[in-house]
Amino acid sequence: MAKFPTPDDILDYINGFTAQGGDAPTRRDIAKAFKLKGPERATLRRLLSEMEDRGVIALSGKRAQAKGALPPVLVLDIVAADEEGDLICQPLSSDYQGEEEGSFPQILLPARTAGRHKPPLGVGHRFLGRLTSGDDKSFTADVIKLLGKGRQRRLGVFRANARGGYVDPVERKGTSYNIDKGDVGEAKNGDLVWLEEKNRRGYGPRKARIVEVVGDVAASRNWSLIALAQQEIPIDFPAGLEQEAADQTLPDGTHNEDLRPLPLITIDPADAKDHDDAVYAQREDGGWSITVAIADVSWFIRPGTNLDKEALKRGNSVYLVDRVVPMLPEVLSNGLCSLKAGEDRPALCCEMHITDDGQKKSHRFFRAMIRCQAGICYEEVQNARDGHPNDRTRPLKEDIIDPLYEAYEALKRGQEKRSPLALEMPERTIKLTPRGEVEGVAIKERFDAHKLIEAMMVAANVCAAESLEKAKRPLIYRVHDIPNPERVDALAEYLEAMGYSLPKGQVLKPQAFNRILQKASEREETDLVSLAILRTQSQAIYDTNNLGHFGLNLSRYAHFTSPIRRYADLTVHRGLVAAYKLGPGGVRQEQEKDLSRIAELITATERRAVSAERATQDRFLAAYLEEKVGTSFPARISGVTSAGVFVALDETGADGFVPMRSLQDDYYLHDEPTNRLVGQHTGGFYALGQRVEVELLEVTPLQGGLRFNMQTAPLAGKTPAKRKRSFRNPSPRGSSTPLTGKPNRKSDNAPSRKTKDKGLTLKRRPKKRD
Repeated sequence: MAKFPTPDDILDYINGFTAQGGDAPTRRDIAKAFKLKGPERATLRRLLSEMEDRGVIALSGKRAQAKGALPPVLVLDIVAADEEGDLICQPLSSDYQGEEEGSFPQILLPARTAGRHKPPLGVGHRFLGRLTSGDDKSFTADVIKLLGKGRQRRLGVFRANARGGYVDPVERKGTSYNIDKGDVGEAKNGDLVWLEEKNRRGYGPRKARIVEVVGDVAASRNWSLIALAQQEIPIDFPAGLEQEAADQTLPDGTHNEDLRPLPLITIDPADAKDHDDAVYAQREDGGWSITVAIADVSWFIRPGTNLDKEALKRGNSVYLVDRVVPMLPEVLSNGLCSLKAGEDRPALCCEMHITDDGQKKSHRFFRAMIRCQAGICYEEVQNARDGHPNDRTRPLKEDIIDPLYEAYEALKRGQEKRSPLALEMPERTIKLTPRGEVEGVAIKERFDAHKLIEAMMVAANVCAAESLEKAKRPLIYRVHDIPNPERVDALAEYLEAMGYSLPKGQVLKPQAFNRILQKASEREETDLVSLAILRTQSQAIYDTNNLGHFGLNLSRYAHFTSPIRRYADLTVHRGLVAAYKLGPGGVRQEQEKDLSRIAELITATERRAVSAERATQDRFLAAYLEEKVGTSFPARISGVTSAGVFVALDETGADGFVPMRSLQDDYYLHDEPTNRLVGQHTGGFYALGQRVEVELLEVTPLQGGLRFNMQTAPLAGKTPAKRKRSFRNPSPRGSSTPLTGKPNRKSDNAPSRKTKDKGLTLKRRPKKRD
């Protein structure tokens, strides 16, 4: 009988086995090596379990691995990059257990190796790798196979209990995770934490380990962080990139042309720090000369550099209630690139010549060194125009501000002939106290000063698209496709019920919608009609195929005027620099071939930025309204679904939900074509855009959720024809039966699966709000 191995014997065998280049040995390998049979194998299993409990080895399935050892081939996550650009990797926790939780040896994937892979590997990727050990206990990885996305960190709220605790997700549809005592770390009850999911075994509850404590979840400073984390928006810049940005310098000389004597001014919100654009207008024979000078970001951010790669990864700056996450490091976005008054700055300029009726006669693009005379805000400019200048605007009014408005009037005449979609929805701003709490919500005032800048930026954007087309250079357009015909037909049916006429089955132009909006304004039904028309519109995207811009009623359009905060504009700048041979920083041939992929990427980054912005607003507004549970608010219906109606409060614009099950006066069905909930007994209905009164019932600040009760009776409608079966709502209020939103299928009064009535659809299960 063979001598039974000691724990040291087993550990020596495991280390020797893996040193020969194989995977960790199985229990069968160990038993065979020590010639163990029958009952001895059961004793071996118990000994291996004891060794795992003492932390000597780690068991993964049937394999036994020495703690602190790494197999030569394993799955790796790329978690960061070092200053040389090499990628820092970590093994899956199931593949390695160091002496301390989360203590991993240094594993580097060289930048040249990552770059050879197609597509190039970067932070967030997971791959199967082969390790080569170094002299200093570090490892170099080589790529065997790309496995997609790597370990995902999730953000949640830790709740302590006797077994350790659990983490509730910050997402509305997220999953809770159990946290064992050894995985809690320094987290305390109620902390906002980052966690990593542990590998699952069998069908037990999901488990995770806490890897970082953020702080008190109730602190408002963390709400925007939650939104950024949910959308996987990068916040901090990689190591070394800030220094690369700080090393940038202004161009020598006049940067092609010297425009410093021209009294350009910037007009921005009062709290703006990144100034992309400056303007100037002067009278000329038969019209106006307008100069739009845009920060020359292409001078500082050259194609293929680390700054360029990071800017593309971000796609755009993200503007939240309490913070800005810039596309470029602040030393550039708020410094060298920003057109600060009184400081020399390089600019890419568009000089346009227009007639008095707003028709463009000619334009040209050129690089120049500029020095803005002043940086003023919209309110100051408008007050000066209205005859109330302050000390800053008084010297500028006659020679700079008034000519800008007069040039805008000419542009407006051309705009009226073009007739873009005249759909304007109110925009609100959340005001915070110094402590970061909501002080109030106000509708942003919209001045002619805003429209002036918008008109000049639109004109310059059109010139950019025209110039690149004329030069036969590929470009990324800003496109807004025509509305979906099915949506237009549904809108026509909805408007017809309100007494409006919109032709069906035709390709419409914005003028058709504008006529409806004008009529709605006369009837004081602008809210209802505007929201319905807005729902028919396609989303604007970036594309290398020119689909035109329906909303602006333009055949070609490209973003050119905000390169500090949008990567799309930077690509257009590079195209213009190359097309007109304006010096360094132009687009490279390989990047021109990649514009289609870039367009898809920056469209996605724009969507995630909008989602983060909305989620942050929802949380701040929910916290603001938390003490007002039981209060009634005027609102309008902003969405109609089979599960109920969404409402937007008049005062704050906060969005909330009225569940279908709470509408107890009738049995309602969703009429999709007309965006209504229609009562099956009375014919009364709730419609998109309808003014209502709602009572706030429940607030969940962490998720930004608001639940309301409808207090307004439905609008009168045509009573439906009687049916053989009568319908009734689920359990009435006060009943012990849960309100599920579903009819009782065992009841004689319940509708059948096949119930249909002129487009009315019965949905069995309410959908949760995204």
